[in-house]
Amino acid sequence: MNALANPEVGKYLNEYFVSSFQKVATFRIVGKQKQGGNVATYFCAPDGRVLHCIAGPVDAGTFLREAKWVVETTQRAMKEAKGNGAEFKAIFRTAHAEKLKAESGLVVQPVTFDPPVAQDGDSALTYRDPTGRPLAPKLPSPPVDGPDVQFRGLQAAEGKAAGAAPMMDRAGRRWVLGNQGRVHMLLAAHGMSKIETIYGSVFEGILGEKISTRPIEIVNPQRELPWRNREVMNRPLSQPAPGLPGTLRQPK
Repeated sequence: MNALANPEVGKYLNEYFVSSFQKVATFRIVGKQKQGGNVATYFCAPDGRVLHCIAGPVDAGTFLREAKWVVETTQRAMKEAKGNGAEFKAIFRTAHAEKLKAESGLVVQPVTFDPPVAQDGDSALTYRDPTGRPLAPKLPSPPVDGPDVQFRGLQAAEGKAAGAAPMMDRAGRRWVLGNQGRVHMLLAAHGMSKIETIYGSVFEGILGEKISTRPIEIVNPQRELPWRNREVMNRPLSQPAPGLPGTLRQPK
């Protein structure tokens, strides 16, 4: 599922994006196995506003398809908006609503205007770290109006999607939506918001993970990690360790 190792994906990302990463949670390494944790990929404008997101690990074909959708939708929105930022945002949110309908059969009305709302750090509608420090707001998705005419076949496929979970529409009917469907719901209302306001709703609200600033926990590191064994730890800094040429330097 390591899409970023695919040469075609790498070539496309290098052509259209500048890549970076940030750790927002913790996990354990037991032996040589990683336990826990998750990943989310954000496609952002240069100022950090979120155009699209992939929630969870996906294969190379899926990753490339989503990346191309971002580029093509951005090019169309720039052409149609003609430099109008509000229009660009409305086009992108509408595109998310249309993609949700095409892929899941569920219909939402995109929120194309943001009323000014002050974020209250003491509100219950806030994601917090284990110490209680506020991290990001809990963003509501727009309500589902109901199914499209192609609903049944799409819902059958959606039920097999990663993270598929029940949800309700305005009329109280229960449907199924996977991680990507819920991303489109979220961004139909909050697309083009800053990444610092989006990531909590993706990582905790969609992926069900917990945001944490704790370091990675390594179980029995001296046995499992060669650079932490006793021979390396006791070696003078001026003498490189076996298999790690030039990695240890005498401090200036």
